[in-house]
Amino acid sequence: MKRTKEFILKNMLMAPLGLLAYYRLNVVNNLVVEGLDKLRELPNRNVLFVSNHQTYYADVAAIIVAMSAAKWGRKNFLGIPYYLLIPKLNVYYVAARETMKESGFLPKLFALCGAITVQRTWRSKGQEINRKVDKSDQQRIGEALNSGWLVSFPQGTTTPYAPGRKGTAYIIKENNPIVVPIMINGFRRAFDNKGLRFKKRGTELNVKIQEPILVEGEESVDSIMDKVIHSIGQDIPHIIQKLKK
Repeated sequence: MKRTKEFILKNMLMAPLGLLAYYRLNVVNNLVVEGLDKLRELPNRNVLFVSNHQTYYADVAAIIVAMSAAKWGRKNFLGIPYYLLIPKLNVYYVAARETMKESGFLPKLFALCGAITVQRTWRSKGQEINRKVDKSDQQRIGEALNSGWLVSFPQGTTTPYAPGRKGTAYIIKENNPIVVPIMINGFRRAFDNKGLRFKKRGTELNVKIQEPILVEGEESVDSIMDKVIHSIGQDIPHIIQKLKK
């Protein structure tokens, strides 16, 4: 019953917000999604999506739009967004608690649309810190995976090529999910850092959904993290490749 009430509330919020997001992403700009067919092959729970991060909110919105399109049978293109009237509801995303508690109506609204808020262990209020992982955060992440799909941004920042944070590797080791990498591009050119204000209209926004990566059960946290960062194009070899172009 609790889950049913949660989904009813999410649908009431996500339907209008999803249509607004679609307008901003694919009318004002041009959202191109590769790999919608891969989403249709995944189970309905215990799937972890890992992605690079360019804005606070627009990235998440684009990924949820793509997931909802795949739910309703879209394979190659987004088309008319009727599917956003009943979007994919058992999808969650990891967000910094500090970010989602910002003043203003929109962050609070976005938080109700599936945010699993966690306390950063390395940064707080713009200062570098070092604190222990909150076990209740880990429990909520496990519950989200147990009931659906979870989107994580393993770098924990919108800064390109930032090092990965080991929390994502611990999530993988503890929950053994299917791990699906996503590579995004164009959002930084189109929007401000929060993803709310336009910087350049008519920008092509790319979301590329890739094949799941293989993670062995006995792999170290560092090895898993290296695989994740490589899979989303945020490691040193990708930097070198870009510089050569």
